[in-house]
Amino acid sequence: MSTDVLGKLIIGVFALFGVIVVAYLIVNKFTNKKNTKFVASLVDGTKTKKFSTEIMYQKIYIFLVKIPFVRRYILKIRRRLEIINLEDEYLTRGQVARMMTKAIMIVLPLTIIIILVARKNIVLMATLLLFELFFIETFLDGLVDKVDNKLLKEQIDMFSEMRHAYHEFNLVEEAVYEVAQNDELEVSKQAEKIYEILISDDPEMELEKYYDVAPNSFLKEFAGISYLTKEFGDRADSDGASLYLKNLNNITQEMQIEILKREKLDYVFQSLAMISAVPILFLEVVKNWALNTFSFTKSFYNGKLGFIIQIILIVITFVCYLLVRKLKDNGSVDTGKDMQNPWEQKLYKKKIVKAFIDKIMPKKDTKEYRLKVKLMKEAATKLKMEWLYIDRCLYALIGFLVTFFVFWQLHNLTISYIYTEPKADYDLLGMMSENEEKKAYAELEVHNKYIAKFRPNTEVTRDTILENIKKDDYYKTATDEEIGEAADWIYEDLKTIQNEYIQWFELLISFGIGAIAYYGPIWLLVFQKIMRQMEMENEVMQYQTIILMLMKIERVNVEMILEWLERYSNIFREPISKCVNNFESGPWEALEELKEDIAFPQLIRIVESLQSAVEKIPIRQAFDELDTERAYYQEKRKESNERLISRKSLIGKVVGFAPMVSLFVGYLIVPLCVIGLLSMTDAFNTMSNMM
Repeated sequence: MSTDVLGKLIIGVFALFGVIVVAYLIVNKFTNKKNTKFVASLVDGTKTKKFSTEIMYQKIYIFLVKIPFVRRYILKIRRRLEIINLEDEYLTRGQVARMMTKAIMIVLPLTIIIILVARKNIVLMATLLLFELFFIETFLDGLVDKVDNKLLKEQIDMFSEMRHAYHEFNLVEEAVYEVAQNDELEVSKQAEKIYEILISDDPEMELEKYYDVAPNSFLKEFAGISYLTKEFGDRADSDGASLYLKNLNNITQEMQIEILKREKLDYVFQSLAMISAVPILFLEVVKNWALNTFSFTKSFYNGKLGFIIQIILIVITFVCYLLVRKLKDNGSVDTGKDMQNPWEQKLYKKKIVKAFIDKIMPKKDTKEYRLKVKLMKEAATKLKMEWLYIDRCLYALIGFLVTFFVFWQLHNLTISYIYTEPKADYDLLGMMSENEEKKAYAELEVHNKYIAKFRPNTEVTRDTILENIKKDDYYKTATDEEIGEAADWIYEDLKTIQNEYIQWFELLISFGIGAIAYYGPIWLLVFQKIMRQMEMENEVMQYQTIILMLMKIERVNVEMILEWLERYSNIFREPISKCVNNFESGPWEALEELKEDIAFPQLIRIVESLQSAVEKIPIRQAFDELDTERAYYQEKRKESNERLISRKSLIGKVVGFAPMVSLFVGYLIVPLCVIGLLSMTDAFNTMSNMM
C-alpha cells in the first residue's frame, strides 16, 4: 500500500470519527429538550423494579389456577371478590394469589406434621387431613370477610365525603362523581359504577342490574336513594335539612350498627371454630399418655371399644365444627358456590342419576313437596329440589360406606390385637420388666404359630390344641396348669379370630346409619331456619329504616315500598314477593294475604300501616311514628343485636366446647375410672382366692 493511499485512509477515518462526534452532540442537545425529558420521565415512571410483589402475585395466580385441586378454591374466592372489586381482574387476581399463598404456607407444613404424627393410624390421619381442608376453607372465608368488612368501613368514609360534595355541587350525580375520584378507597369503584348508572340512558334498568351484583344492601340503598333523588329532586325536611343527606345519615347509622355487630360476632367466634376442631389433634396424645401411664388400658385403647369412641368423637367434632361455622354467619357476601352449574347439576344431567332422583323426589303439588319447598325458602338455601335430593343420597352413601368401613376395621383391629399384644398381668400403675416382656413376646410367638396352624379348621377343639402344645419344646418345663391356661388362651383367641367377619346385623346397622345420614341435609336446613328466625327482628328493623327513607320522597307509593322491601328482604322474601306479584289485582287483598303468610307481630304492624296508606291516609302519616321514634328504634335495634349475639354466643360456646369435653370425659376420665375399678376388682378377687 502506497504512502498516499495510507494517508488518505487515515484522513478518512478521522473525518468519519468527526462526523460521528458532531452527530452525537446534535442528538444529545436534542434529547435535552424539555419535551424529551418529560417523555423520558414518563417512560422511567412506568418501568418496574427488578422485583415487584404485584407482578409476582400475578404470576403465582397464573401458576396456581392450572393446578386442578387448588383451582377449585381459587374460583370460589374469585366469585366473592369479583363482586366487591366490580370485575377488576388485576386487583382480583392479586388478592386471590395473596390469600392462596398464605393458605399454602399453612397447609404444607401442617400436612407434613399430620403425616408424621398420625402415620401409624390411617383413620386418624385421613380425618386430620379432612379437617385440614375445612380449616383452610374457614381461613380463606375469614380473609374474604376482612375484605368485605373493609369495604363496609370505607363506605362510611365515602358517605362522609359525599355529604361535603353534595353541599358543594347540590347535584347527586356530580357529588357521586367527585367521590369516585378518590383512588385511595376501593369503594370508589362502586361509586364510579353508580355514577355510570345515574347518567345512563336507562338508569332504571341499569340500577336493577346493579342490585344483582352489589356487595351489600347498603350500597343498594345508596344507589336507589341517589336515583330517586335525581329523578324526583331533593326537598327540605320539616327541620329544613336536606332529605337526601338525612337518608345518607340513616344508611350510615345502619352501617355503623352492622359493623359493630360483625366485630362482636368475629370476637365471640374467632376461636370457637378452632376449639371445636382441636380435640381431633389430641386423640393420639391422650391415647399415648394413657398407655404409657396406665398399662392396663391397652385392651381398651387398642381394642374395639377405643376405636368406636374415636369414631364417635370424630363425628361429634365434625358436626360441631359445621354448626359453629353456620352460627358465625354475619351476612356478608356469600357467593362461594357456583349456583349456575354446581356439581349436583352436572351429576343430575346423567340419565341414570336423573331417573333415580326423579323417582325418589316428591312429585310437585304433593304435600311433601310443598313442605320441602317451604323449608328451603325459610332456610334461604340456594339449592334446587333435585340438588337437595342428590345431597341426601350422597350423605346416605357416605354414611353407609363409613359405617361399613368402621365395622370392617373393627374386625381387623381385633385380629391385629390378638396377633401383636402379648398376654401379661399388669399392676395397676406398673409396667412389665424387660425379662417379663421378652417372655411374654416369646409366648405370643408360640401362640401365633398354633393360631395360624388351626385357623382354617373351624371344628378344632381345646383338647386338640392341648395335645399339640404338650409336645412343643417351649412348654417342656411348664406345669399342667400353665399348659392348660395356654390351651384356653389359644382356643379362645382362635374362636375369636374365626368369628371376626362382617355379620348380617352389622350390615343392617350400616344401612340404618345411611338412612339417618339421608336426613342430614334436612336437619341442616332446619338449623339454618332456626338461625334465621333469630334474626327476624333485625330484618324488620331494616325495613323500618327503608320506609323511613322512602316515605318523605314525592311520588313514592305503597307498591314501590313493597318492591324495595322485597329487594332487601331475606327471611321474609317469599311472602313479600307473593304480595308484590298480586298487588295489581287488589292492593288491600294482597296485603291482607301477606298478613296471613307472616306471623311476626312487628312486620304485621308495618303491613297494617301500608294498608292504611293504600286507601285512607298518605304514606308519611301512616308511618309518622317511625320518624318521631327514630332514636327509640335505633336503641331497640342495638339491644336486639346484643340479644342476638348473646344467644349465638351461648349456643356457640356449648357447641364449640362439646368435642373438648367429650374427649377428656368420654375418652380419658370415664375409661380410666371404669377400667381401673374393674382391674381393682379383679385384683381383690385374685387375692381372696389366694387366701
